[in-house]
This record gives sequence, structure tokens and C-alpha cells, in this order.
Amino acid sequence: MQQYIKDFAQLVGHEVSIKGWVTKIRKSKTACFADFRDGSGFTQAVFALESLGEEQFELAKTLTLESSLAITGQLIRNEKSLGGYELQVNSFEIYHNAEGYPITKSDEEMGVKFLSDKRHLWLRSRRQWAIMRLRNQLIMSIHNFFQSEDFVQMDAPLLTGSACEGTTDLFETDFFGQPAYLSQSGQLYGEAMAMAMGKIYTFGPTFRAEKSNTPRHLSEFWMIEPEMAFYTNEDNMNLIERFIKSVIGEVLYRCKDELEVLGRDTSSLEKVVDETFPRVAYSDAVKILRGELEINGKNAIKLQEEDLAQVTARLTEIQAEIAEREKAIAAGMKKGARRFNEGKILALRGEAKELEEKQRHIPDWIESAKNFEDGEDFGNSDETVLTRVFSTPVMVYNWPAKIKSFYMKEVDGDPSLVKGVDLLAPDGYGEIVGGSERETSLEVLVRKIAEHNLDQDDFEWYLDLRRFGSVPHAGFGLGLERLVRWVCGLNHVRETLPFQRRYGQIKP
Repeated sequence: MQQYIKDFAQLVGHEVSIKGWVTKIRKSKTACFADFRDGSGFTQAVFALESLGEEQFELAKTLTLESSLAITGQLIRNEKSLGGYELQVNSFEIYHNAEGYPITKSDEEMGVKFLSDKRHLWLRSRRQWAIMRLRNQLIMSIHNFFQSEDFVQMDAPLLTGSACEGTTDLFETDFFGQPAYLSQSGQLYGEAMAMAMGKIYTFGPTFRAEKSNTPRHLSEFWMIEPEMAFYTNEDNMNLIERFIKSVIGEVLYRCKDELEVLGRDTSSLEKVVDETFPRVAYSDAVKILRGELEINGKNAIKLQEEDLAQVTARLTEIQAEIAEREKAIAAGMKKGARRFNEGKILALRGEAKELEEKQRHIPDWIESAKNFEDGEDFGNSDETVLTRVFSTPVMVYNWPAKIKSFYMKEVDGDPSLVKGVDLLAPDGYGEIVGGSERETSLEVLVRKIAEHNLDQDDFEWYLDLRRFGSVPHAGFGLGLERLVRWVCGLNHVRETLPFQRRYGQIKP
């Protein structure tokens, strides 16, 4: 019977049979030590001459990276081994001996371009395994939350005849002689479904033809879009906060090992669960960004200046440590110590590269923040500066109407503002949720459609929702990959899904 690494805690002291792949192997005259994965986890398997006999041991010595095999052996606890266990092999069967596996070094040594082109193989690394398992848990936790809140999951079409948000960033295709577009959002259809079911959510792929090559943007990504009848924007914000707290809390509970593999400091995520999310009107957010309004004694501009000083000091430390280690290597040392120091130097250079990027950008961020014009939308750097004064996600609400979509409800008594809300994650991860109370007035919607230069004929079906039983309602959209990036603490969105589709990347 096949068993799995994830169940090893209950199998210590027993004979165990698992199937999987070799991820690393070290060979000596009397033993081969292999890091082994089976999809559920990673462990160390020891192929000893004494246990196997000469013929089987010689066969074990032919194993290479990503060779696939079935192994049986005695499972023991070994805290020094990968995963905390060791499988002492007494028999095995090789399915395939791989030759020339191309990913032989660390991510830093192989380089992002090479790894992206070999994504079908890069997925096998322990780091990518951890990210994908966290993504899976986030998806399950999202479903758990909405199902527990009596939402009905429904599906919006991926092919549409018009743009939901009125942008030109659309992938166009031919639909039996008519122009059609890959969906930017299922929101408008979600509103229709909410009028039938009360509370619904959609969960599916969406597409944006933005020629944007940033760490936050993808051309194909997954969106979770709930819509709720008889909800105000206040209700909407309450739901967003409960939702994020629930999902993060469940991931912290269920994915301790995966977060540890990534080296993720979970203290900031724990604050998400424990602390109340601040809610800030857009007008105040502008003042915070420009350093005109402090939050609990924290000034956004001064914090950036302090961060810049810390980055500069840390770079000086790194350069000194690299020089010291290189000097020690040049003086001569044992092979193992040399490899250790070379690995440390590589890691330090990776850290320095990230810090140098911050050192270049922070002055521009400060300048942009100081000169931010009221009424404009926040850019990536503005979100980074703004959220620096908060320890949890922050909700920014009541946005200028001119920078938001036509379907957002106007603020009572001030049609220049709309009842929108963006949830901005801390630590520079930016917007992860965007939502609003939806406009209920047929007359206002007709006017807004014209103001946004949209064709009213494309939205007659949508206007029917206001003609026949219009009610207050609200909703939001969450970008799954941005959530994964934040929770995993990733520098780039490229690692958040199995195969990325973004500007400049269509293969594999």
C-alpha cells in the first residue's frame, strides 16, 4: 500500500512504502543520501550498502536528480534530516533514471528568466511546492468562508460582448462573426445573479491586456467576486474585513510548514487576524501620503526617510561581510566550509540586489508622495508609502468619481465622490481588494454610461436590473494572485500561480 510523507508523524518505527522523485543526492562509498519528494512533502532517504547489499547499492548509485522510484524502508525520527524524518531504505524500484535535469543550482544562481522558461520543472522545487500548497489552502479557505456565510457560488461568462469597466485593455476575439472579449470581471453578471439569489460569489479567471511589466500585474489571473443584495458599502467593508481575517487565520493554522519553508515572518499576518482594520477616507489618505496627517505619531514621509537610512546602513554591512568571506575563501579552507561561505555570499548578494533597488526607488517614492495631487488615483509607490504607517490592511473609501467605474454609487450629497473601497495590504503589497456600493438609480447610471463614453445598447440588460426591483447592493473583487503574493511574502507575482501569463510571457 502506498503511503505519504505528510503522514510520517503517525508512521515512525514502521516499515513505510512511498513513491516519488529524487530532488538532491549525495553519494559516498557506503551510502547514498537522497532528498525525496512525493507531492505531499519532502524527506531524506538513506540507501546504505549494509542494508541493500552490493548489487542494489550499485543500482542506487545510478540515481540522479528527478529520477522517479518507489522505496520501502524503516522510518525513524531524525531532527537533522529534511522534514525531521529519515527513511532507511531496504528495497526500491526505479521507474525512470532522469538524465541532464537542467535546474541544478539555487534560484539565485539559475536566474529568473531561465526559471520562468523552465516553469514546468521549476514547480518541482520545495519553495514552489510550498507556494502552491498555500495557494490551494487560500482557495479552500475562500470557499469555506463564503459557504459558511450562505453565499451561492455561481459562474459568470468568460466571453463578453462589452467591457465591464470601460477600458481598452481587452483581449478581443471573434465570436461567430461578432466581436467578443475575454472577461475583465464577472461583476455585472454577479449583480444580476445576486438579484436572484441574494448573496453570490464567482471564482474564475479574468483577463487584462495591460502592457505592464511590474511585480503586481498579470494578463490572466483569478478573481473572487461576491455580490450582495441589500448591502451598503458599510456592510461591504464589514464583510471584507471578516473575510480576510477568516482566510488568513485558517492559513496560519493549516500551513505552518509551508510558511516555514518560505521563511515567512508570520507576525505581520497574525496582526491581520487580531487587530481591527483602519478605515480612511480618500481625502485623509491623501494627507497621510503627503505627510500632512500622522497616524499614531507615524509620518509617512519620515518613515520612508528612515527606511532609506536603514537600507543604506544594511548595504554597508553586507558589502563588508562579503569582502570578509571572500578574503577567508582566498586564504584557503576545506571544501565544505568553502561551499558554505560561497552560499552565504550568494544569499548576501541577493539581499543586496533587493536593497539596492529600494535605495534607488525610495527617493522617487518620497518625491511622488510629497507632490501627489488630490483627485488622482494612487500608484504602486503611493500605496507603499501610505500603508507604511499601518500594521494591518487599511481600507480607503469614498473615492473621486472621475477615477472610478461608472457603476459605483455616488456619495449622498456629493456626486464628485463614489462609495468605493480599496483594501491595501501592508509592507508594500498594495491593493488586494476593490469594491463598492453599486448605483441603484437608472437615471444616474444612464448618465454615467454616457460620461464614460460607453455604448448604452451594450448595457441595456444591466439597466434592466434597475428597472425591475432595484435594491441597495454592493460587492467587491479580490485578486487571488495578489493575495498569494502577500501571504507568501513574495517579491513578484510570477510565482503565485502554476503558469504565468503576463506581458512578455506566454510560454510554457
